[in-house]
Amino acid sequence: MNLDFSQIVPYIPFMLEGIWVTIRFVIVAIILGFILGTLLALCKISSIRLLRAIAGSYTSIFRGTPLILQLMLFHYAVPQLTGYDITPFMSAILAFGLNSAAYVSEIIRAGIQAVDKGQTEAAKALGVPYREMMIDIILPQAMKNILPALMNEFITLTKESALVSTIGYLDLMRRSQVVGSSLFRNFEPLLFVGVIYWLMVTGLSVLGRMVERRLNVSD
Repeated sequence: MNLDFSQIVPYIPFMLEGIWVTIRFVIVAIILGFILGTLLALCKISSIRLLRAIAGSYTSIFRGTPLILQLMLFHYAVPQLTGYDITPFMSAILAFGLNSAAYVSEIIRAGIQAVDKGQTEAAKALGVPYREMMIDIILPQAMKNILPALMNEFITLTKESALVSTIGYLDLMRRSQVVGSSLFRNFEPLLFVGVIYWLMVTGLSVLGRMVERRLNVSD
């Protein structure tokens, strides 16, 4: 086999820099997706029909179209329509954050609806305002139930972050492609960043299990 990993050694620091570049936009996208997803979930269970329709349409659009298409639209179509030269970083945050929000909203909605209805009825009987009821009573219980599903969504987001290489964002995947083009050898740098992705995902999985055990102990 024509393999020579020694040739990528000088490029390892360059590729390792992609870890923070990748993590930075993934963290921001996760935060955006979680906040917006929570708001969408509350709209979906709202008694106001218009809010339910808006949230449902949003979810249908972002879950029904490919993530790479959404990424391309933000990066290439937005400048065409608005004249604003959007950066790859901002394109990545918007595409991944808004896409994740659609999935997170369904996870949270299911978690809220899985909470015993007696909790809601008891809170209403005691005169607890809706906002305080959701924040202090319903959402904490729902979060404990949906934590594994949320972690799976965040892990999926981390793996799919490699798609941003298609718009020139210097993440891990893009850096491996740059090294491969420089050396005319692609297997070695791709395998190297593949191991890094695996370590990142494994770390997230371990963190999720630790948090889940901590919540179960606190019961």
